[in-house]
Amino acid sequence: MHYTWLDTRHGRLLVAAAKSGLRYVLFEGARGIGEIEAFLETHWWESPRHLDEATRQLRGWISGRRTSFNIPLAPAGTPFQQCVWSALVDIPFGQTVAYGEVARRIGSPRAARAVGAAVSRNPLSIIIPCHRVVASDGRLTGFGGGLHHKAWLLRHEGHAFDSEPASVATKVETHPTAHRRSAPA
Repeated sequence: MHYTWLDTRHGRLLVAAAKSGLRYVLFEGARGIGEIEAFLETHWWESPRHLDEATRQLRGWISGRRTSFNIPLAPAGTPFQQCVWSALVDIPFGQTVAYGEVARRIGSPRAARAVGAAVSRNPLSIIIPCHRVVASDGRLTGFGGGLHHKAWLLRHEGHAFDSEPASVATKVETHPTAHRRSAPA
């Protein structure tokens, strides 16, 4: 596994890939990253040049020049997690959906909690846009990288909030033009 750290004004991202594709894009300090960091020194190779395209596209997204990604992905997960993550990739830039809606989209309308569990295990933050999934009433809920990062990611895509996202009580308010925001891919 090759990895690098991508420094952004919103924090560091661990970016890692296997030969089959991108495996991880995680905010430093994200839930579960400690287990991964234990492997960095002994089993993974720090190799930024192997991740040039992924970091280039991430920088482009962060700077507002991209709204999507075109990188081979290889996240490890159960078949259900893979199904959920695939549905997340289909959520357009600037839009949010509820966990229950994701459950309906994958053909399991009663599996909103299971969808939430799969979303929380997403190893490819930003690339697989789990930040676009909110509670059915529009509240911001869990994000492995922290709600402050989720709020920033949504603001970046044109969303506003009814208050500062210090808690899960924050609701997402979509700007009327958020769905029309465009940038070159």
